[in-house]
Amino acid sequence: MAYPSQLGFQDAASPVMEELLHFHDHALMIVFLISTLVLYIIVAMVSTKLTNMYLLDSQEIEIIWTILPAIILILIALPSLRILYLMDEINNPHLTVKAIGHQWYWSYEYTDYQEIAFDSYMVPTQDLAPGQFRLLEVDHRMVVPTEAPVRVLVTAEDVLHSWAVPALGVKMDAVPGRLNQTAFITSRPGVFYGQCSEICGANHSFMPIVVEAVPLKYFQDWSTLMLEDA
Repeated sequence: MAYPSQLGFQDAASPVMEELLHFHDHALMIVFLISTLVLYIIVAMVSTKLTNMYLLDSQEIEIIWTILPAIILILIALPSLRILYLMDEINNPHLTVKAIGHQWYWSYEYTDYQEIAFDSYMVPTQDLAPGQFRLLEVDHRMVVPTEAPVRVLVTAEDVLHSWAVPALGVKMDAVPGRLNQTAFITSRPGVFYGQCSEICGANHSFMPIVVEAVPLKYFQDWSTLMLEDA
């Protein structure tokens, strides 16, 4: 969960998000070193009147400043491609949930169960219980088991939406007439918040996403209760 004046990312709640955080730190360090070097060169060029003929015309330096950026780009590209393919891997999901975007709420269908389907609306400010978050809490959460691969099929009924949960490292566009898929594994129990990340109309800011990760035993109890209510 993000907090006021937060500068970094949210704490990772999935292996993919942990990899993304590591890659962010890796890339940020490279950018920091490059910025420091460029700043030093600018200050040196401005503050000194001395010149060196070997710096003005030198094939060795030209070779270095051509090869060095290429090496740096490779150091950034290889980890990036690795994570990109990791995010697309969907191997034997234990649970499949279909998320359908509407103006302006989400519907969830647990396709492994015939009777579990519900709409998820934002809780109005006047109805919030103590401890609940304004503009983020919903009346029905998407409940998933922890440490189990979960596949999410994402689509929309009317306009473009985007199903995004930052703590899980998940963001997938919901396109009418198209079925996109993504997957995640929650590494710990908790409640993880997200919002629609594609401008979808007047109430775009009022269709939050809440994923509640619980141990398998509690998920089985929840699914049994949902089947009984259906």
